[in-house]
Amino acid sequence: MGEGTGELGALLLADARLPTGGHAHSATLEAALAAGLPGERIPDYLSARLRTVARTEAAAAVLALRAGLDEPVDYTTVQAALAARTPSHALREASAALGRGLARLARRVRGDHPAVVGLSTAAQAVPGLRPMRPVVIGALGAALGMTEAQAARAVLYDDVQTVTAAALKLHPGDPLTTAQWLLDAAPDIEASVRAAVATEGPDDLPARSAPLIDQWAGEHTYATRRLFVA
Repeated sequence: MGEGTGELGALLLADARLPTGGHAHSATLEAALAAGLPGERIPDYLSARLRTVARTEAAAAVLALRAGLDEPVDYTTVQAALAARTPSHALREASAALGRGLARLARRVRGDHPAVVGLSTAAQAVPGLRPMRPVVIGALGAALGMTEAQAARAVLYDDVQTVTAAALKLHPGDPLTTAQWLLDAAPDIEASVRAAVATEGPDDLPARSAPLIDQWAGEHTYATRRLFVA
């Protein structure tokens, strides 16, 4: 593996054009707006996600990266812990759908790496649930030589970008405004990166669900008119 692969891996995961299916998701923003969230409160929505569900997912990615460097590679405990802390069935399925696209990428770029080969163990943790997005990001991070902080930041940055990209379609405005939202979210992102890296093991994984987001995601599943899958 060449020098600098970790840095390139972090940039790869930060690329909005990466063909892994993220464009079809809004991180539940569509459901939140349908439920009455005012458009001017989207920055607050971002902050709430970064302090709750996204922080849990960032920590899970760090644990998965560590598991991807173990011998033998085993993601079952990380996947099980993350699934237990994702009470919404709709959000578990959305995460697994995104994980599927990322796993396809991982198999293409590092298919022979033990961290990628071992992804099959994640599917054994919860019957019927494919590897969830943070688990696959951690596995890909291990295969690419990314640091724990880079993997955590990739999860958090992607969460913010998913919301801001969807916002331009759901609540049109100046694209530069959404860029400012991202920069304003930096303190919350870095606080969650630090919390993720400090996570010691699956039992220590933050249980930071957001009940309203869970409710909105469930309602969105049955919506008959929608732009995004989740």
